[in-house]
Amino acid sequence: MVSNPVHGLPFLPGTSFKDSTKTAFHRSQTLGYRNGYAIVRRPTVGIGGDRLQFNQLSQAELDELASKAPVLTYGQPKQAPPADFIPAHVAFDKKVLKFDAYFQEDVPMSTEEQYRIRQVNIYYYLEDDSMSVIEPVVENSGIPQGKLIKRQRLAKNDRGDHYHWKDLNRGINITIYGKTFHVVDCDQFTQVFLESQGIELNPPEKMALDPYTELRKQPLRKYVTPSDFDQLKQFLTFDKQVLRFYAIWDDTDSMYGECRTYIIHYYLMDDTVEIREVHERNDGRDPFPLLMNRQRMPKVLVENAKNFPQCVLEISDQEVLEWYTAKDFIVGKSLTMLGRTFFIYDCDPFTRRYYKEKFGITNLPRIDVSKQELPPVKQELPPYNGFGLVEDSAQNCFALIPKAPKKDVIKMLVNDNKVLRYLAVLESPIPEDKDRKFVFSYFLATDMISIFEPPVRNSGIIGGKYLGRTKVVKPYSTVDNPIYYGPSDFFIGAVIEVFGHRFIILDTDEYVLKYMESNAAQYSPEALASIQNHVRKREAPAPESESKQTEKDPGVQELEALIDTIQKQLKDHSCKDNIHEAFQIYDKEASGYVDRDMFFKICESLNVPVDDSLVKEVTCKRLLLPAFTFPNPVWIPLCGL
Repeated sequence: MVSNPVHGLPFLPGTSFKDSTKTAFHRSQTLGYRNGYAIVRRPTVGIGGDRLQFNQLSQAELDELASKAPVLTYGQPKQAPPADFIPAHVAFDKKVLKFDAYFQEDVPMSTEEQYRIRQVNIYYYLEDDSMSVIEPVVENSGIPQGKLIKRQRLAKNDRGDHYHWKDLNRGINITIYGKTFHVVDCDQFTQVFLESQGIELNPPEKMALDPYTELRKQPLRKYVTPSDFDQLKQFLTFDKQVLRFYAIWDDTDSMYGECRTYIIHYYLMDDTVEIREVHERNDGRDPFPLLMNRQRMPKVLVENAKNFPQCVLEISDQEVLEWYTAKDFIVGKSLTMLGRTFFIYDCDPFTRRYYKEKFGITNLPRIDVSKQELPPVKQELPPYNGFGLVEDSAQNCFALIPKAPKKDVIKMLVNDNKVLRYLAVLESPIPEDKDRKFVFSYFLATDMISIFEPPVRNSGIIGGKYLGRTKVVKPYSTVDNPIYYGPSDFFIGAVIEVFGHRFIILDTDEYVLKYMESNAAQYSPEALASIQNHVRKREAPAPESESKQTEKDPGVQELEALIDTIQKQLKDHSCKDNIHEAFQIYDKEASGYVDRDMFFKICESLNVPVDDSLVKEVTCKRLLLPAFTFPNPVWIPLCGL
């Protein structure tokens, strides 16, 4: 064997040696197989089997060198770079906490079990704090099982907080969507993870078992029917003899329950019972003739026969202490069969004769079980709540969608634009309220009242609308049956109480007297006489002293002169009637007053030549004089009407 002639020569930079005797130039394999799968492997030698000119380090050594911080020989040492951030979906990928739990479910419609225990697995996914509840599938359980709650974040309270792995432990109850789960144990990974996070785990508990499932695991009993079962004599004696009873089953206490009628047949030949349902025309039920097929009915079972599989095997005398017999079916008594309580209220004549001959019972009267109809409940309106009018509130009780109360259309058409105006003062112990005057407007079309307070300069009280159109209730009237003020309640000296404020009527306009005289039947003689006497006193000539005093009053004389000047300007104007209608339209409260801007707007729309300086002067004079000194409303003398 010839040795390599260049082996051992120094391999220095700039120098190279070529082996002239080398004949193998093959490359090492980088593909291998392990357990039948192709894997990549790192070559260990170079071409022709030569040694590779680099260090063969393992992956662990390479990772250590990559994470190792270099140490400087001189200068300040640099701080090591921070650790790389690893997101939760990477750090906790495929890491799931598993808890074993169970919950109790009531079984209301079963005679064999009152509740059942359902075992579940609660999974907590650390990557996104989501949870899921899965019930292991039990074969032939008859219950939909599998995924009870799909994977999602579950709320633990009403504030919107979600369950966290810190809230989970062994031996606790957690409520999810109204169901309470009791956690009994967890797997090894969950225990190690929670203990590593500083959570002290409770000791594990035993899983609760379902009593019905455990009962089914017990071995079946062997039932032997006795061979000495002979009823030939009873069959030959009572063949075709049947006792007939009429009974009802009252199930009105349960939801959607009703009282139904049945016929119970008792066959004397073999002591069997049959229950038939009585159908009526158009009762909405399927015409099944039999509720219970003909069979012997047990009355008292032995203690160990409560779990007897009745749906598979017939009950024999070994499991029954007492059977139902003919003496148990008595008119006027109740008996329970197959979980239903039947009340017997009548029987046929053959049954009455049989009980008289066999048991000596002669008194079997028919019991009236027809339910008497309850007397109709008188519908009464609820008490008035104080919002709006009583008529408006009562509409909420007549229809689901309230409608406006019906109005007297004829009365509204006859009394349209008919308003009774009165001057009143406020009865108040406050000195500032003694000089306040109010104009009451009674609308005959709707029986509503509005109150307007004429503004007085430098009085310290803002005038204007005091009360909008509304019906005013008389004092001492009941809330359910209110009595409203009418036209007959307004006369000179009358006291009108409006929502706790008392007003005294002092004066009226001429239209009120005309209306009262034309409708004298509505008013008392005293009220009519008070208005007539007041009007006569107002129209009577004033004494000389008062006339002289009036002549001496320069304010009144100046105001009369200004009104005469304006009336002369509007005397020959063609739209005299239109002015009156326009002011009535814009004076919605019928107070007799409009503001200054509205006054000029109306005059401008009708092309009425009104001097601004004259109107300002008239307004100033009018505000300095007391109310009702001149005809009311104010805009009537200004327009010359």
